[in-house]
Amino acid sequence: MVLPAPPVTVISGCALATVDPTGTEHPLGHLLIEGSRIVGVGPGPADPSWRQRADRWVDGAGLLATPGLVNTHHHLYQWITRGYAQDETLFGWLTALYPVWAGIDEETVEAAATANLGWLALSGCTLTTDHHYVFPRSGGDVLGATIAGARTVGLRFYPTRGSMDLGESSGGLPPDSVVEDTDVALAATEAAVDRWHDPAPDSLLQIAVAPCSPFSVTRELMIGAAELARARQVRLHTHLCETLDEEAFCREKYGRTPGEYVEDLGWLGPDVWFAHVVHPLTADIARFAASGTAVAHCPTSNGRLGSGIAPIADLLAAGVPVGLGVDGSASNESGRMDEELHQALLVARLRGGSTSMSARQVLSMATIGGARVLGRQDDLGSLEVGKLADVALWRVDTVAGADIADPVCTLVFGTRSPLELLLVGGSPVVQHGRLVRADIDELARRSAAASATLARRAGR
Repeated sequence: MVLPAPPVTVISGCALATVDPTGTEHPLGHLLIEGSRIVGVGPGPADPSWRQRADRWVDGAGLLATPGLVNTHHHLYQWITRGYAQDETLFGWLTALYPVWAGIDEETVEAAATANLGWLALSGCTLTTDHHYVFPRSGGDVLGATIAGARTVGLRFYPTRGSMDLGESSGGLPPDSVVEDTDVALAATEAAVDRWHDPAPDSLLQIAVAPCSPFSVTRELMIGAAELARARQVRLHTHLCETLDEEAFCREKYGRTPGEYVEDLGWLGPDVWFAHVVHPLTADIARFAASGTAVAHCPTSNGRLGSGIAPIADLLAAGVPVGLGVDGSASNESGRMDEELHQALLVARLRGGSTSMSARQVLSMATIGGARVLGRQDDLGSLEVGKLADVALWRVDTVAGADIADPVCTLVFGTRSPLELLLVGGSPVVQHGRLVRADIDELARRSAAASATLARRAGR
């Protein structure tokens, strides 16, 4: 039996920012894709002989090709609770929202996740995580609902099976109604990994283990989660050093700083990434660097909640792997990965001055940095021969960027650059600024209905 030839996509005559190890860029270049992988990348237009072989030929004039953006921290279900608790810090915001989230179920989460994932795709994201840690007893398969949403939109997905077992009655922050028993949480996490995780290099779906935070999870769950993840050879994720309230909580309850606490529990290593890390001590940065522990930087959410400005330049200088994260849309109502690049540049410069962060450092964090955080750097995160063809093609010749000579500056310093094409494994997910596999207006209608349902359940 003769198998059909894989489809060929040629992008010719575009600007290229490959984000390869030497930062190769071509003001005029080309990209050749066969099936799911890149087979050619270089300067100048593509050889005309490729036109006969191409199933899709893209004229790259006025376009910038980058690796697809990688979102390393998110909470998809929160899409339908945007606009709540607008003036609260983290602990007050959580206290206001936990009772609302207690009403989620499979149907509302699927609507929220699909709309959120569609919006992420329209902002250039090809791979996203999700940290889902609220599992109402009568809510159905809410983790499966997020996975269904990713399949509908066509994104590469890295959800984490989160958990909380430290309720208010035991000294934690969340109400008892939204926490699980420790053994139940661990068993459900193990089942999720066994059911969903695909370790293949071209995987569209991988699972990580993610107890929620030091103030919502017991020591026993943290230790059990680490043992489970390492037995199954999957990654570990949690929130850490997000606020000064968290630090005070850890000092009072555990007699340790957050960084010391996770070190005690065996939660450092190249298989671990922490979300936020706004307030690490100097010793924490050294711990993370020495162990290969990674960080998901969420500048917009940190600003929205008033948590502070993370010392990202210091983390990068120490050698800590850093990616960007949108975080849940209830603390980042924009929810766009392209805007996260812009915010990351600005907040770094607010903290450290105009030379503390460059546009190319930000693009690197959003692509190969994020791939490294998730352990996918061998196959994703840069435009190199042999890597998977997760590609974002941005229009930089509109009024927003036509008079900026540097297209990477247009993308990072400027306003939104229209997305001409988004490929995941060589397959189009966005074309000419529209989703290929879903109707964004229908997704908005469904998510609005889900939001109203959730508000009604919460008595709002």
